[in-house]
Amino acid sequence: MPRHLLLLFLALFLAMIGFGLTLPVLPAFVERLALGRAATPGRVALHVGALTSAYALAQLVLAPLWGGWSDRHGRKALVVLGLVGVALSHVAFGLGTSLALLYGARLVGGAFAAALVVAATAAVADAVPAGERGRAMAWLGTAVSLGFVAGPALGGLLARGAWHVTLTLGHLVFDGFSVPFFVAAGLTLAVVPLVGHSLPNSTPNSTPTAASARVARLPVPWWPLARRLGGVLALALISMAALTLFEAVFALYADRELGFGLREIGVAFALCGLVMAVFQGGAVGWLSGRVGVRVQVALGFGLLGVGLLALPFLSRVPIVLAAVSVLALGVALVTPNLLTLAADRSGPQAGAGLGLLNAAVGLGQILGPLVGGLLFAWQADLPFRVAGLVALAVAAGTVVLRRRPHLSPVLPTVLGSATPDSPDC
Repeated sequence: MPRHLLLLFLALFLAMIGFGLTLPVLPAFVERLALGRAATPGRVALHVGALTSAYALAQLVLAPLWGGWSDRHGRKALVVLGLVGVALSHVAFGLGTSLALLYGARLVGGAFAAALVVAATAAVADAVPAGERGRAMAWLGTAVSLGFVAGPALGGLLARGAWHVTLTLGHLVFDGFSVPFFVAAGLTLAVVPLVGHSLPNSTPNSTPTAASARVARLPVPWWPLARRLGGVLALALISMAALTLFEAVFALYADRELGFGLREIGVAFALCGLVMAVFQGGAVGWLSGRVGVRVQVALGFGLLGVGLLALPFLSRVPIVLAAVSVLALGVALVTPNLLTLAADRSGPQAGAGLGLLNAAVGLGQILGPLVGGLLFAWQADLPFRVAGLVALAVAAGTVVLRRRPHLSPVLPTVLGSATPDSPDC
């Protein structure tokens, strides 16, 4: 694996730490700014959810455009721009003195995070031969998952009560709730000089095929590309919606129905991220080239469905954590394989294709919490039952289409072997 890929993984790891460490302090931060409006806990929760959705909405809109730009002009500049933009959004959030400023900072952060993720993923696809992309994408997923695991823990430490010191400069107020955002900005900016100095400016033009270079310079045929990736995009949306539904509802469910405290809930989320990180870098990387992509995707959705469906029937902490580990393992199997498929099927327009994939992920991040909240209001365990059944249906459909490819003109090709070197077992 090329050494500069480690730099990309480091950049994504630090950027995801920056995103994750804001999560523990976001409710308190919003509540502090909303006190003047006599906000109820319900309104605070609404704003926290809306701020999270705003981040995903910016990714949904801009990811495809960033991807097309990187195909024409290269990945390096967009990686640097993404890192700087994400860092500035953290600073703006930390300096926020109104909810309007928080929403603006969150939209900016989502926009530049989309640039970073799309360009870095496309750079990985450029640097690795098609037959080895599954392993590289698994390591990329590991870097992202580790950042999500480390971020919330670090954010909780940085926002401890003993660190709450208030300094006033004019109309700006700095206090302990702002510290995690400034640290996130510093971590993200720290890697910018390394990227600027060491990362090659890869593009699809780096391939020796002149035809591929000419195609990459043409305007992106968005509709044909979206149709070519239709099955992959649908699976990415479903898997991310199921995961974010779980993340949005589990804390409420565990508190109300299981009597879990913050410690048990925090352990569950940390375990979820850790399992995804370990298995993406270990098991999924080992399976790449040995087990067919369709088999891995079907198995992943099957495990995701089993883990979600098991939750309503469990109450003891160790067994609940086991179910969370099963669904996390399922996501770990699905995510890198979908990245690989999107890059392979996009050809010289890998940036645009991965941008579309990122947009589908963003849509899933918006729909998952929304649907989960509505179902939870109806019946507490209904989100897990519905999402689990959908995941199992996708797994079953993948297996059926493998045996009867004439049933669908799209999914058999999308979910076929990712490369000639990947056996379709």
